[in-house]
Amino acid sequence: MIIALRAILVLGGLLLGFLGVGFLTDPVASGVDFGISAAGAHGLTSIRSDFTAFFMVGGACLIWGAIARRRDPLIIGGALMLVTLAARLVSLSINGSFLGYIPPMVVELVLGVAALIGARILPQRG
Repeated sequence: MIIALRAILVLGGLLLGFLGVGFLTDPVASGVDFGISAAGAHGLTSIRSDFTAFFMVGGACLIWGAIARRRDPLIIGGALMLVTLAARLVSLSINGSFLGYIPPMVVELVLGVAALIGARILPQRG
């Protein structure tokens, strides 16, 4: 169970890191994949910086916490995922659904819960 949990966290962290690199190197294409378009340099800068930071920091926290068996980074990574999920649920209730809305929510739920479980049990295991 511990190995599977750590694998989920590391793979999830790598996925987030991959998304972050995408926003850093090609904010236009990555933004389109997320239903976002930029208006000029200001918009591109915002997409590039904000999304890169969110995904790279979230991914790094999951990887660091899983490998080092550290509670703090796992709580940060889990909080990022669960706050994002909560915001999606609010938006879903206000704006309605769209094609493909379920997969990101599942990923956020799995990674958020896995991170919080990891924060609880990984530091206690030798």
